[in-house]
Order: sequence, then C-alpha cells, then structure tokens
Amino acid sequence: MAPTAKQGQEVRRRLLAAAVELIPERGWSAVSTRILAERAGVTPSVVHYHFSSVQDVLTEAAIAMMREVLAATDFTSAPTPAAAVDAMLGSLERYDGTDPTSLLFTETYLAATRDEHLHAQIAALITDFRTRLADWLAIHQVAEPSATAAVLAATIDGLLLHRTLGPESPHLTTVLRRLVS
Repeated sequence: MAPTAKQGQEVRRRLLAAAVELIPERGWSAVSTRILAERAGVTPSVVHYHFSSVQDVLTEAAIAMMREVLAATDFTSAPTPAAAVDAMLGSLERYDGTDPTSLLFTETYLAATRDEHLHAQIAALITDFRTRLADWLAIHQVAEPSATAAVLAATIDGLLLHRTLGPESPHLTTVLRRLVS
C-alpha cells in the first residue's frame, strides 16, 4: 500500500476513534468539525476530505462500535437456551450505564430519532442480531423463536439503557430463563 493511502487510512481511523470518544463525552449534537478535528489531531478541512459531514463520521463510528458490542454478545457457544441468556446478561457486566459505551449507545439511539439514515443502520444491526438469535433458538427448539429473540434483544437493550436509573431486579435472570424454557 502506498504511503499516502496508509496515511489516509490512519487519519480515518483517528477520526473514527475521536468520534467514539466524543459522542459519550459531549453528546451527539455537540460534536463539531472543529472539536472532532482537534481530538483527531488534524485540521478541520481533513475531516471533510475523508467524510461528507460530521454526521457521517459519527454514524460510521457509532455503528462500528455497536456492531462490535453485538458481536461480543456471544450466545451461540452456549449449550442451552438458559445458558445463552446467562451469556447475554454476562456480556452486559462491563457496562454500568455511565461508561463510554453505554453513553454512546444512548446518544446514538437518541440521534437515530432525528436521522433516518442512522435509524436504518441501527435497525439493520438489530434485525441481524434478532435473526441470528431466533435461528439459534429454533435449533434449540424454543417456542416462538422470532418473538422470543425480539423480547430478549429488547430486554438486553433496555437493561443497557436503564443501568443508570436504578438497580436491576435480582429475579431478572430467572424471568428471562423462563422465556426460553
């Protein structure tokens, strides 16, 4: 790869990394070209050389992070549906609702209410996750696998978003396990 192409990829990577940091720190709508460029160590014109808008940088960065978190929610290696519930809940342990990833999710969902393109990308991620989960649940003979997958996915999302609001029910795991039995 030519040095110029490598430099361009490195600048894009720095812009996306800066966006991932800035979304939870400042909020989606408070990230400007100047702030993003400053954090990435580039000039503002470089932002628009690599992306058509700040919104495009934020969208690409947030969707990549969301995809990464969903990929780490590995239920497929669980031997039973109940163990899969445990694995999904376990994947939330590192998120307390005030950490950068939780805040990025919250900010991104809020921004998606005003941005159709972002909304569609999040919907595609959720649909893919639900489909993979439903297929896995069907293999494990869980009743109504698509509906069960939708409820489990919404519950996981809800837990991530509600973490800062109060303690979780100590019976949550029991209730969710009942869904898949």
